[in-house]
Amino acid sequence: MADPKGFLTTGREVAKTRPVEERVRDWNEVYVPGSLLPIISKQAGRCMDCGIPFCHNGCPLGNLIPEWNDYAYREDWTAASERLHATNNFPEFTGRLCPAPCESACVLGINQPPVTIKNVEVTIIDKAWDSGDVTPQPPERLSGKTVAVIGSGPAGLAAAQQLTRAGHTVAVYERADRIGGLLRYGIPEFKMEKRHINRRIEQMRAEGTKFRTEVEIGRDIDAAKLRKRYDAVVIAAGATTSRDLKVPGRELNGVHFAMEYLPLANKVQEGDLTVSPITAEGKHVVVIGGGDTGADCVGTAHRQGAASVTQLEIMGKPGDERNPDQPWPTFPMLYKVTSAHEEGGERLYSVSTTHFEGDEDGNVQWLHLVEVEFKDGRPEPKPGTERRIPAQLVTLAMGFTGTDQENGLVSQFGLELDARGNIARDADFATNVPGVYVAGDAGRGQSLIVWAIAEGRSAARGVDRYLAGASALPAPVKPTDRALTV
Repeated sequence: MADPKGFLTTGREVAKTRPVEERVRDWNEVYVPGSLLPIISKQAGRCMDCGIPFCHNGCPLGNLIPEWNDYAYREDWTAASERLHATNNFPEFTGRLCPAPCESACVLGINQPPVTIKNVEVTIIDKAWDSGDVTPQPPERLSGKTVAVIGSGPAGLAAAQQLTRAGHTVAVYERADRIGGLLRYGIPEFKMEKRHINRRIEQMRAEGTKFRTEVEIGRDIDAAKLRKRYDAVVIAAGATTSRDLKVPGRELNGVHFAMEYLPLANKVQEGDLTVSPITAEGKHVVVIGGGDTGADCVGTAHRQGAASVTQLEIMGKPGDERNPDQPWPTFPMLYKVTSAHEEGGERLYSVSTTHFEGDEDGNVQWLHLVEVEFKDGRPEPKPGTERRIPAQLVTLAMGFTGTDQENGLVSQFGLELDARGNIARDADFATNVPGVYVAGDAGRGQSLIVWAIAEGRSAARGVDRYLAGASALPAPVKPTDRALTV
């Protein structure tokens, strides 16, 4: 244990955010630069070095959290970085974007605020980049085998890096104009500045990974032809089919999927656009969906100068403490105030949209809603609670239903789907097509970034074993593994 009295004498302290009135005027990350370093060693010292570290169970990557906490406490940043990278290809992504199921599973969290695992993680990796500890790791020799990876989100990038380092020649195909998938165009700049992706891509290029942008498998290249060109294929195309809301008025101008709205805001930050074609400026904005994507829409609308922002959630408002049916170490459903929510707006719970109302030009102007209560697991409208709220821009952030099947990728490969519409795979992440594997949301369904990276690493092992007959690559998860929830 780094500090035997750490968790007794030191309280939990997290990263400081910049003042709201300052940060809503720019798109930089919301945290005060450098604010963690003076406090993080003591925060790492709160780790109890448990005999059974349940944080390992909370994290699908199996991160060696007590070990790098100990190194961080001692300010041995090089050793901390080595332990961090032993299980995670991209800790600067997870340290900024993951909701930290590891902290929910922290043993200290039974009766005290848990260790600030995310903050320690992001400090270690930022120090590693600053000190030059993150370097390319090209393979010592090449295998002569080739692999195509479809999709450049966290699952695809993790699989590609692992397979490149194993000696295979890897090409990553991305249908967008830049590498990164939802990391690039789904996550707003204020949550993760894209420079973090850019320097990882340069590391991977130096290791030997090839990148092909603006190429959509299924449309630009026939999937069956791609399979003939490569010795193996990893599908990491994500679950990009957005869940729709089929109510009257859905066709009105101004009602958009979140993944139509957010990428355009990011393209402005990339310098591709001066102003987003879908902007919240001066408008009453309604975000339908109470999850992280909805919060991203809220924060984006604030920065675009929305007149008002309202977020709707059909479920009831979560509590501030664990419910009895969500005991430690499971990941509880708690009321969460993100940085976007700190910046303003209203949040409505237990409400359902009945229809949209527009003007004579077909532009949405009002959203009609009703309060609901759940009976036998289904939401039932409460009579007399109908009302309307102003809505000149509506974003649908209600999650995703599966991988894209309209571009021909699934049909051209001849892939089988499971009961939930995801691409089916066996224990090695292999599909029904020999040499074709699937990792991340395309096979698991919508999930967290840590699960995507873990699946990318695990699928890489399956591919490596298929190509080489054996593999020394790690496989932190099985396709059937599920999050530690109730």
